[in-house]
Parts: sequence; C-alpha cells; structure tokens
Amino acid sequence: MTLILTASELQALADMPGTIAAVERVFAGLSRGTAVQPAPASLVLPSSDARFLPMAALSGTEELASVKLLADIPANGAANLPTQRSTIMLVSQLTGETLAILDGKVPTRVRTAAASAVATKLLARPGSTTLGLVGAGALAVAHVEAMLAVLPIENVVVWSRSAATVEAFCHEVSRYGLNIARASSVREVVEGADVLCTLTPAVEPLVKGEWFRPGLHVNAVGSRPRPDHREIDSAGMVRARVFVDSLATAKAKSGGLIIPVAEGVMTFDDVKAELGDVAAGTKAGRLADEDVTLFNSVGIGLQDLAIGRLLYDAALNQGIGTHVELNN
Repeated sequence: MTLILTASELQALADMPGTIAAVERVFAGLSRGTAVQPAPASLVLPSSDARFLPMAALSGTEELASVKLLADIPANGAANLPTQRSTIMLVSQLTGETLAILDGKVPTRVRTAAASAVATKLLARPGSTTLGLVGAGALAVAHVEAMLAVLPIENVVVWSRSAATVEAFCHEVSRYGLNIARASSVREVVEGADVLCTLTPAVEPLVKGEWFRPGLHVNAVGSRPRPDHREIDSAGMVRARVFVDSLATAKAKSGGLIIPVAEGVMTFDDVKAELGDVAAGTKAGRLADEDVTLFNSVGIGLQDLAIGRLLYDAALNQGIGTHVELNN
C-alpha cells in the first residue's frame, strides 16, 4: 500500500529538531559512502522559462530511495500561483515498493531550514546571538525555528521589500520572545548579524561581501536553481570560506558559485568542502573566530529523503494519510 500525504497533513507532522538531526545524518552518509546523490538534471524547453528538476537520492541508512520532481515556473507569479511546486515519492530501498507520495511544499521548507541549521551548527561561532534575515516569508519563519535549535539566538534583524511581509513575520515569530529589529536596508541586516540567512529569489546580488564583518556565518539559500541567479556578490564568495551541500549540484545550478568562477575571481577548487565532510569529521569547518564562513545551499534530494523518512514514519504511527493500492 502507498501512503498519500497532503500539505495540511504534513504540516501537522513536521518536526524541526528531528529534521535537523536527520539531515545532518544523511549529509554525513553522503561523505561516508552510505548514500548516493547524483546532480539533478534540469529539463527545459526552448518555448518556456519553466524548469523541471528530478531530484533523486538513495540512502542505505534510511533504507529509502526517493525522487522529488521540482517545477520552477517563474511565470506562475503573474497568475498568483506558486512559482515552485514539487512532489516527493519514497520507495523502499529493500523491496522497491512505493511507500509514499508527499506534496513537497512543507517538506521542502522545513528541510531547507534544517540544512541551514546543520551548516550553522557546524560552521558558525557557538556564541552567536543575532540572526539576520534577508527575506521575511514562510522560509524566514522556518529559519528562526531552526536556528533556535542550534544557537542561543536572542535578537533578529529582518528586511524585506514588503512591509506587510515583515509585519506578518513578526506576528508569526512573536511566540519565541526574541528582540526583533526591522531593518531599513539589506546592509543593515548584514552588518548587524552573527548569522545571516538570505532567503530571496534574487537574480542580481542583494548582499555585498564588503559588508561582511569578521566572524560572520552566511547561509545563502534563496536564489532559484539557475546558473545566472544569485544573492551574494562575487566579493562575498571570495571573502568567505565556502561550503556546499553537493559540489556536483552546485556546479550545475548555483549561480552564486558559477558566476564568480566564470569571472575568474575564484575556482571550484576554492570550495573548502561539502557539508557532509564536515559533519563526518573528515574536513575542517571554521578555523578561527574571525573567519567568514558561507554555506551555499542549493538543495539536494537527500534532504527530501531525510525528512520524507521522518514524515512517513510519523504518519504511520499517528494513522494520518490515505492508503492507496497502486498495483491494483
């Protein structure tokens, strides 16, 4: 039997601390060879700007294979539709049975914030107390929850082009009792942060490396999976010790890395490590308090597999979802 899980059902099942632990585990598994993560294809037609990315992964530890089909359709915005949609399929690594089909909205948001939390745990200064957010939507709310799980965050500095979005963000995170400052510029956020998360679908860089203070950790998260989109300028990439979730994936679809390499100001060899290597203890992360570290988050299928395992098991335990016999 295959379990079908909707977005509303998944929202009730999502567990941030558990997801952080699961994502760190699969990152380390990728480094140790117990997981497989190919670079995703990017399917595009000449007649459209839409892209479809099948994001596959395999983990022996989690006993799962998975694939998420991500549809990235910028034109949807003009019709007030989501510009990104996705569906995740989980398959038993042991028997090949299709275990579950999940709407991808909630898992993607939670696992993305969890990956930032893993990077922050491994790369940021342990005493960091001020979180800077460039972008104030649902992903920003998830990042507050995720950062609180790994750091003693007391203060949040947030910026968005939309005052209404910032207002809604402040309401959503008020339950955490944090000191929240509404910044008037991106630069104010960057210069005031110990940990910076950029969460916008920027095409041109919003963040300049000349604003980075010693000791900063950056999670660059928001840009679309396209080689000409980025949030951080080339000076910022050169200034930082850069880490990625998957180098093969970053080389294929991360403008944040591809553009400065094309400009000749850095090379792919300048990437210090994949995050899984740091999680597994085989490569170093932060070397000194004054280092600037940067996690170039492109998103990989293993993150979807990790949270998919948790959500599937929780749904079975709680009797949530709809069972379908696909082989009938």
